Amino acid sequence: MADTADFEAADPGLFTPDSVTWQLHGDPMMWVAGVRALYLQALHPRAVRGVMQNSDFRRDAWGRLMRTAHFVGTTTYGTTEAAEKAGARVRKIHTMLGATDPDTGERYGVDEPALLLWVHCAEIDSYLQVARRSGFRLTEEQADRYIAEHRVSARLVGLDPDAVPANQAEMAAYFDKVLPELAATPEAREVDDFLLRPPTHPLLVPAREVLWRRVAQLAYAALPPYAHELYGRKAPEPTTVTRQLRATGTLLRCVPARLRWQLPPKHILRAMARLGPGSRPAPYKVGRQVAILDGPGEGGASFDGGGRRRWGTAGSSRGGTDCSI
Repeated sequence: MADTADFEAADPGLFTPDSVTWQLHGDPMMWVAGVRALYLQALHPRAVRGVMQNSDFRRDAWGRLMRTAHFVGTTTYGTTEAAEKAGARVRKIHTMLGATDPDTGERYGVDEPALLLWVHCAEIDSYLQVARRSGFRLTEEQADRYIAEHRVSARLVGLDPDAVPANQAEMAAYFDKVLPELAATPEAREVDDFLLRPPTHPLLVPAREVLWRRVAQLAYAALPPYAHELYGRKAPEPTTVTRQLRATGTLLRCVPARLRWQLPPKHILRAMARLGPGSRPAPYKVGRQVAILDGPGEGGASFDGGGRRRWGTAGSSRGGTDCSI
């Protein structure tokens, strides 16, 4: 067994156990957030075209989702070397891929900074919004810190960190700016259809209808209002969506964390083995900072999830019950 000196000498990685990212990415609602990100990312015509023309998304969407989860897990909980290597692999792949605009014949690279920035912002916004609305308690300052921390992950995929939003206000301004470019193209409709009815073995169709569709519908409901308008399907009222997210978050957090983390590739358990049990991600660690930093009336405001801007910067919420703590 490693001693204390071994733990102190271990590489904490790019984010470290003191980051908001370390705590938030261990939350089970990240899976719902990941599906929300796919819905949102598909609304950028050039970005979704790059995916559909360069991958077997239709046949291996599960594999794509798992590869994304592996990248996020490696960059969050892996060593610095592992995270840098993962980023280098992504950048290398992107340099070899391009897409063609069927209307103009224009050929462009999928590593265009504007496309990388869209994918990044849609992902980080989804993680933050779903976590907060489902009861993961963060102050406004901690939410800003989370966004700023991910200038690191933006660099890994080839973006200039200085060109990436560093707080909620900058993120909202970015979405306002990019909104005119968004549309529900045929490719976006194809992603939408897949997320609602992913191909599966006939014997698993009932489970898909009972379990997966609920996840997809909740992820869709958690999108910002403009995304609902573009897709053309209504979502429940924001207050209803927030209640559904909280109920789902409470239920999933009742599954013991160590049981959840046993699923491959076990990034969190490997990080804890490397850094010691004190590195365990947990919402209460963020809550301690809230208790220290908040004055009367701060850090506990409850919002309906619609956000104070139309693209959503939902305020902090009283922490939901985490039965695994």
